[in-house]
Amino acid sequence: MTQSTFRKDLGDFNSIICFRSIVTGLERVMGKDAASGNLIRAGRLRGIELARSLGLTKTDKPISEWSAMIADAVGKNGTRLCTIVKLEEGDGIFRAYLSETICSAGEAPGSTRKLTFTQGAVLGAIEEATGHRLSGEQTGSVLRGDDYDIVEFTIR
Repeated sequence: MTQSTFRKDLGDFNSIICFRSIVTGLERVMGKDAASGNLIRAGRLRGIELARSLGLTKTDKPISEWSAMIADAVGKNGTRLCTIVKLEEGDGIFRAYLSETICSAGEAPGSTRKLTFTQGAVLGAIEEATGHRLSGEQTGSVLRGDDYDIVEFTIR
């Protein structure tokens, strides 16, 4: 990933504080459910674009290879959206184990906040890579005592 391609002095990254302000602002304006749905949709579009930029549209690469490429692009060497610790597939379900997600950052333990944009971005990337339409559900949360934010994506 090229450093500082969009802004000369400030670089390509902004703060989690600003991102959270967008999320909470949308929740106030639209209501939590509407904001959540739209943030997931926006994330999905981002994930699709990301996978396309990596040449992963309906890839024939094994999951271990394409998921590592996506993990690198959204992780420490990329946009820093989150760390994809592991992505598993079985019985028509993709299970993503995530850490340091932008959606959970700064939330108090026990918070009911769910992944939105992050969930959508991972959803879109998997859909683009596999050619499957998926629906996602968060089944684990670091905010509620789990080791990871876990999202399960089921083939529709």
